[in-house]
Amino acid sequence: MTSMLLTPIAYLKGVGPQKAETLQQELGIFTFVDLLYHFPYRYQDRSTFHEISQISSEDHYVQLKGRFTHIGETGHNRNKKLHGRFTDGSGYIDLVWFQGVQWIKSKLNIQDEYIIFGKPKFYQNNWSIPHPEVLKVVKGMERKGFEAFYPSTEKCQHKGLGSKGLSKLIAALLDQISSQIQESLPHYLLENLNLMSLSKALLEIHQPSNEVNIKVAKYRLKFEELLVLQLELLLRKGARDQKLKGFVLPEVGNHFNQFYQNHLPFELTNAQKRVIKEIRKDLATGRHMNRLLQGDVGSGKTLVALLSLLLAIGNNLQGALMAPTEILANQHFIGISELLAPMNLKVALLTGSTKKSERVLIHEGLLNGQIHLLIGTHALLEDTVQFKSLGLVVIDEQHRFGVAQRARMWRKNSLPPHVLIMTATPIPRTLAMTFYGDLDVSIIDELPPGRKPIQTIHRRENHRTKLFEFIYEQLKLGRQAYIVYPLIQESEKLDFKNLEDGFEQINEHFMSKGFQISMVHGKMKPADKEAQMQEFVKGHTHILVATTVIEVGVNVPNASVMVIESAERFGLSQLHQLRGRVGRGAEKSYCILMTGDGISKEAQKRMETMVSSNDGFVLAEVDLQLRGPGDLMGTQQSGALALKIADLARDGQIVQLARESAKAILEEDPTLIKEKNRLLNITMQSVLKDRPNWGRIS
Repeated sequence: MTSMLLTPIAYLKGVGPQKAETLQQELGIFTFVDLLYHFPYRYQDRSTFHEISQISSEDHYVQLKGRFTHIGETGHNRNKKLHGRFTDGSGYIDLVWFQGVQWIKSKLNIQDEYIIFGKPKFYQNNWSIPHPEVLKVVKGMERKGFEAFYPSTEKCQHKGLGSKGLSKLIAALLDQISSQIQESLPHYLLENLNLMSLSKALLEIHQPSNEVNIKVAKYRLKFEELLVLQLELLLRKGARDQKLKGFVLPEVGNHFNQFYQNHLPFELTNAQKRVIKEIRKDLATGRHMNRLLQGDVGSGKTLVALLSLLLAIGNNLQGALMAPTEILANQHFIGISELLAPMNLKVALLTGSTKKSERVLIHEGLLNGQIHLLIGTHALLEDTVQFKSLGLVVIDEQHRFGVAQRARMWRKNSLPPHVLIMTATPIPRTLAMTFYGDLDVSIIDELPPGRKPIQTIHRRENHRTKLFEFIYEQLKLGRQAYIVYPLIQESEKLDFKNLEDGFEQINEHFMSKGFQISMVHGKMKPADKEAQMQEFVKGHTHILVATTVIEVGVNVPNASVMVIESAERFGLSQLHQLRGRVGRGAEKSYCILMTGDGISKEAQKRMETMVSSNDGFVLAEVDLQLRGPGDLMGTQQSGALALKIADLARDGQIVQLARESAKAILEEDPTLIKEKNRLLNITMQSVLKDRPNWGRIS
């Protein structure tokens, strides 16, 4: 990057101190290069004309050529409007102005021909355009090509920095510096991938000569942005791998073999076998494992985790499994203890509720190596919890633990334990390659045989009586049901009232029929919440009315009905997580999505997607399209995805290509010191020096 491009924006002709301040505060434009990389969000072909008779609701903007048949004013003073009746011979359209009436009227003449450009609206069975652009046709006039439209703000517009104002500034900037734009990608990449040069791409994206060149320019700029991002992630991963060494686990070990051959509760799926091989390979190398294990609800992640822990135990090391809630830690403890019962291995449970006397025994057992596997909650992070030799830590539902918390597990040994992080939230491939690009990612993408798909049904409020009848029939069969209400901070009082009202209604309806109801929400004391959950887990209560606190946690095989109230307020991934609380037993299970009558098109799309698919990865891709990456990953406000032009929801193929290209480059030149990668090295240094390590997970 030349020093010219780093010139403060105030020094560009037509800007000055006041406009510079507005550009900085409103659009984050501080230098020439920031303005250069302020890209258009759309284009309008100004060389072609629409016919009035052919205007449809699909036309966001139209360009017309014709004459006025009438120009007149209505209203008085501030309510004065200017109306124009316009025709191109194919039909008529109304043009209307609410401001600058006298000035605009003075410029219009019925005898002259005009070009009209604007956004058509259908009102009272007629098309109209409010505040159109008007250009008088003069002899020898050239047709404009593509016009770029730029993102702006209201404050910018007041300063003459709307789309047109920005367009003029960018045009002036390109005239000034186009000869100084230096290439940032190596020649071999441009040639191999048939990419446009940087200078041409920047010129074409701002001042396109045709539609094809817009696409080619966008592709080049998107690829570079994503390549830089993937290089950053891989360079960090390489640096970490060099720096951190882990335990070498050379043996599969008797414990693993014994369990695999004699005690597996069911035959592993091919996906589970593949993931175990990936983990085994990591553990055998001595390289520190930092692996993310993705798997849909019920895909058998816990069994993979247990087999991985047995690999560590079989190499005379200890294992730990950390869960986000006591109830989930308890469930892991009970389930794993039963599976390992025939194998003479000591499994312990440590949570906030563990008595002091038990803690002392656990601490002793960990230090002398008698405890092979410790299962627990955040209690595992306490400084008093020390191991003889901790080889592998499994973290369940990683998003519930902060980076600092996870890092504390590393300090349990002089040599950090290997880390396996599990999540039941399927992450779209492009996001996994971006957010977790510096991790190794394993995916379990098939369900064990025999799992019955959950039937999902969308119902509106007028079906409530039938809903209660259905729940009643299921309860009579000996099943249990969840009824979940949203609890969203912005409207907490309203939501809480809805929960309480819903509980009263459900209580009134089902108590009289001999059924017991529990209620769980975030405002309850942890002990009360735990007690209510346990009542449901043990089958003492038949319906659990709750907020999303049950999203991660309880496993109740007897629960066959999940009702989600106000389902339109949840994203797809959350709906899928909640749905995954049922369908864990042998009986057919149901998820009922309750919504109001008037829901948005996007909400309707979410409901239809839930009804049509049980595949969490399919849902994650749709969620990405609907909500965008920032919303999906909780980074909307953090600036973690400050991409200028690439779109992770739509540019999956370019993400893949960027990833493969970055891998190939670094395999041949791990530190980018070769002459042919000199430009890339400079680009990496300049672009990434200030970026936080937001992809880091532990």
